[in-house]
Amino acid sequence: MSGLTNSPRVLKGGLVLIDPESARVLGIIALQYNPEKLTRTLAVQTAGGEAENRSEAMRFKGPAVETIRVEADIDAADQLEFPDQNRTTVEHGIGPQLAVLESLAHPTSAQLLALDAQASSGTLEIAPMEAPLMLFAWSANRIVPVRLTELSISEEAFDPNLNPLVAKVTLGLRVLSVDDLGFAHRGGSLFMGYLQAKERLAAKARPGSFAALGIGGIG
Repeated sequence: MSGLTNSPRVLKGGLVLIDPESARVLGIIALQYNPEKLTRTLAVQTAGGEAENRSEAMRFKGPAVETIRVEADIDAADQLEFPDQNRTTVEHGIGPQLAVLESLAHPTSAQLLALDAQASSGTLEIAPMEAPLMLFAWSANRIVPVRLTELSISEEAFDPNLNPLVAKVTLGLRVLSVDDLGFAHRGGSLFMGYLQAKERLAAKARPGSFAALGIGGIG
């Protein structure tokens, strides 16, 4: 229909996995439907505190610790409407999409086998397995390094073979700042870009006035 040509293209939020050394993209996970709500919490990091009923002027120790909570829906209905073009969904439902998300919470089987081989060979010190650097992308203006802290999956409908067809997924993410990664780390530079974008956005806000607060006589 010609009327659809002027419809705006809706961007998808999602996750990008990159190699922290080479910046090679290892995977992209786009949300099927953007959630209606995204919750962000900022815990302020300050020095000092209160002692004997006295409080000090605020002094920052570092950037706030930001956490993000996203609740997303995954539904096979769109794909099952055209079964000939979506054989994977017909055979497995939304199992593959859920498996991709679950893979974010585990090391790979190859990493575990390599770890077992090192332990069996008598290696005294085994380095922890490093995961890819995860970026949360919510438009081009909000791309920030994160660490997965929570993954909850509620499967709500199934096909006759018990493949999941509908699920609600909750992702808990902690933003990684330069306090976590350092300035030299690729993720640290991405955080600084995220913070600077916030500052530029704040500069566009219309300033308040004393009159709006009901305060007069102040120059």
